[in-house]
Amino acid sequence: MRVVSKKLRDSARGQSCTLRIAPCASDETVVLCHLPIKGFGGMGMKVPDVFAAFGCEHCHAVIDGRAWGEFTAADLLRALAETQMQWIESGLIKIQGVA
Repeated sequence: MRVVSKKLRDSARGQSCTLRIAPCASDETVVLCHLPIKGFGGMGMKVPDVFAAFGCEHCHAVIDGRAWGEFTAADLLRALAETQMQWIESGLIKIQGVA
């Protein structure tokens, strides 16, 4: 299933980087970064927008393989959780039964 959301992508503007891969630049360059999750993307295909995190230019380049940096699956999971909690708090993601 393709999940593309302009509202989710635009929500990264003005946010702090949730990826925080050293040396993180956490500044105005923050965009929605699609996480490298096996089985959901591939050559020329992005993962669904809900599997993304807020990332600065440096962190985005690292997870895309365009720059050197070290991160673990736990780092990606933390960044995903922080990003999704921000979306829930802002009302961009709604969960039935949760006020």
